[in-house]
Amino acid sequence: MRRHCNLSGRCGGCTYANIPYADELLDKRVMEEKLLGRFSDVAPILQSGRITGYRCKVQAVCGMDDGRLVTGIYRKGTHKLIPVRSCPLEDERAGRILETIRSLCTRFGIIAYDEDMGFGDLRHVLIRLAAHNDEALVTLVTASDRLPHEADLAAAIHQKHPFVKGVVSVKNREKTSMVIPENPEMRIIYGKGYITDRLCGLSFRISPVSFYQVNPYMAERLYKIAMNMASLRPDDVAIDAYSGTGTIALIAASYGAGSVIGVESNPEAVRDAVENARMNGLGNVSFVNADASKYMKEAAKRGERCSVLFLDPPRSGATEEFLAAAGRMAPDRIVYISCSPESLQRDLRYIRRFLPYRIRGIQPVDMFPGSEHIETVVLLSRIREKSRKR
Repeated sequence: MRRHCNLSGRCGGCTYANIPYADELLDKRVMEEKLLGRFSDVAPILQSGRITGYRCKVQAVCGMDDGRLVTGIYRKGTHKLIPVRSCPLEDERAGRILETIRSLCTRFGIIAYDEDMGFGDLRHVLIRLAAHNDEALVTLVTASDRLPHEADLAAAIHQKHPFVKGVVSVKNREKTSMVIPENPEMRIIYGKGYITDRLCGLSFRISPVSFYQVNPYMAERLYKIAMNMASLRPDDVAIDAYSGTGTIALIAASYGAGSVIGVESNPEAVRDAVENARMNGLGNVSFVNADASKYMKEAAKRGERCSVLFLDPPRSGATEEFLAAAGRMAPDRIVYISCSPESLQRDLRYIRRFLPYRIRGIQPVDMFPGSEHIETVVLLSRIREKSRKR
């Protein structure tokens, strides 16, 4: 399988696009060993079955070039737009949709928003695609209340690509690098405001703001590793911190945990998670709309306990407040899923120093081929008092 990108090194999204995959894996292996090898043996990287076309979430920045709307990505560390016509890492359906949107916007006189001038219509296009269903959701992030001819635009997108099941508008007037702001104003222009996908035998509802793995193909393998590490039993009480749309919580519930609590700060994601539980007929899982660190701290104060803790935090990792509270809740097993070896190293150093846990396994998973990013799953087990005294 070959991949090539003329923009590699300029846009910052595909550092390894023009490098043999074996060399990419070797570099990632060296990085994992350097950062995490001091804690435990690091297993060989689970390589991806797909190294192109795996990204099912695409965010495109909009700009103007000689009177025509273009889409692309900001050059790494800047706000300079690099126009992109196709990306080898993205699902090719997204490329076709973006090509249509560029053409239609030019026809309907829709112009890109200019941050410096504070003028224009369209800021970003966000496309979510189902890996196992032929469905797509298009989100148009606008600087105005309504795009010119937005109903005609949405209808034309669906006519050209019938698998586009919904077109949604999100207003963003903030001076921010965030594509979708907190508490977004969302309107459905066409169809429905979500799509569904299947993962580990379950159905998941995906809305514009829902967290759902960018690479669903490898996500299934990642989550199965996490479930095998957790060794779930019917008497287990599990917590899924940073639960997003409930993927880990629901999979844990289906894998035999007695009860599962998902904790997520995004209310829209929680609504999706509750609907996902209903769709899958899982009554042994519930969701809480709360900051994970605050929830764990309050639960620990109340004397609550869990036997298994899953955490899949953002790139910045967990907070010391969260980890300290997790220690007081005393789970038998912690399964930590990390998208940043750097923040994972910091958190494992804290756990080893202050909490009674031993690292039982470190499994890297190449979720993002072509990029410098890598996912890592770590199993930690609680050290019993008798074992600690020996």
